[in-house]
Amino acid sequence: MVDSIDESKNIELTEEDLETKSKGQLIKLAGQLRDRRNELNQMASDRASKRDELNAKTREKVDEAQEHREKRDELNEQVQEHKEKRNELNAEANELFEEVEEIKDDLKLDEGPDISELEEEIEDLEFKQQTEVLGTEEERELIEKIEEKREKLQEKQEKLGQNEQVDEIEEEAEEIRAEASEHHQKVTELADEAQKHHNQMIEAYREADDIRDEADEMHEKFVQAQEAADRHHEDFVRVQKRLRELDKKEEEAEKEEREEKQEAAREEAEEIYQKFKEGETLDTEDLMKLQKTGLL
Repeated sequence: MVDSIDESKNIELTEEDLETKSKGQLIKLAGQLRDRRNELNQMASDRASKRDELNAKTREKVDEAQEHREKRDELNEQVQEHKEKRNELNAEANELFEEVEEIKDDLKLDEGPDISELEEEIEDLEFKQQTEVLGTEEERELIEKIEEKREKLQEKQEKLGQNEQVDEIEEEAEEIRAEASEHHQKVTELADEAQKHHNQMIEAYREADDIRDEADEMHEKFVQAQEAADRHHEDFVRVQKRLRELDKKEEEAEKEEREEKQEAAREEAEEIYQKFKEGETLDTEDLMKLQKTGLL
């Protein structure tokens, strides 16, 4: 976290300072303004660098989120493809199973005991005939039962034999359903992977927002430092301008003083020259004054 600007270190300049402070005081003040301006400019530069670094990280996170979005969308497309294939295969398998049911209904293979049950019942009845002592009437009834069941068994076997396609169709339907199950498994796996990328995308966007907020805060601090630096620079320029004005006034005053001295010296020299013309004797100092003014 970057600290705020220490306002107590800022240099204040008023119009009164410009008008009332001496040249020496203004020179010192200009130095303070320059140093604080440079310090604030460095602070602004550091904050701008940190802001740019954060903005770059934000872009990286946004790019990362976009990559996860693209991967998620790609996986979702694959999920949809496998769903369509699964549904298509299940529909095909269901049609085959319905066909099997229709054939079985036509053959009435499902009415009464199935073949294995009939075979077991016949075996039980034959075992009873062979092991139990039965009366003539009981044995006759038992033989009739056995024959009846054998006829039913033969009928079912003949019908099933005539329609071996039932098993083939059922086998084909099971294979198709197994293939559909593989596509369903793929749907589940891809959907899970797509969800992971979706979650990672959301997290990357959240991190990008957090970093962007930090970058925006850093930009505000950069602006604060830059504005403070600019104000110190403007005040520095104002003091420099005032110093130039003071220098100009000093030069004008010195020039005026020189001119006044020159005028006084000329007047004095003219008086000496007049005395010379009147025949008075001049000393060495008077002669030098006449030479300086060009009267001799």
